[in-house]
Amino acid sequence: MTERICVGAIAGSFGVQGEVRLKSFCAEPTAIADYGPLYTEDGSRSFKVKLTRPVAGGLGARLTGIATKEEADALKGTNLYADKTRLPKLPDDEFYHADLIGLEVWDTGGVLLGRVTDVQNHGAGDLLEISGPGLKSALLLPFTLANVPTVDLAAGRLVADLPEGLE
Repeated sequence: MTERICVGAIAGSFGVQGEVRLKSFCAEPTAIADYGPLYTEDGSRSFKVKLTRPVAGGLGARLTGIATKEEADALKGTNLYADKTRLPKLPDDEFYHADLIGLEVWDTGGVLLGRVTDVQNHGAGDLLEISGPGLKSALLLPFTLANVPTVDLAAGRLVADLPEGLE
């Protein structure tokens, strides 16, 4: 099966003719229409996206097969996924969140700390949530070059240089 990345979500209907309000998670919000078709999380439905206009908190769009306000309302909260092969190739120092989740986390001394269980961003940069048997609770590590000098996707691991007090 093709790997997919979440690129947006349907925030609700817009107007009365089946238009939806999309929240785009893309660096360039309007690029969401370039990665189609977009799929529901389980892959059971797919949509071609045609952007119509900017709207408050998102983008107005028409989705194939959605013709009424009721059909659009029923999709509210649905995450939309694009085939990873259709997304731009990232520079060597950038990663899709989905690629980081599940990686083993090793410290600079070669000790396994745990795994990346989530990637969060509250506005000040990405935070890796790391959980493992040797940790009292989940650790939130700022995802910076100083804290994470090595990411090896092929090996399924990263090296974390934990700041003082985070151990």
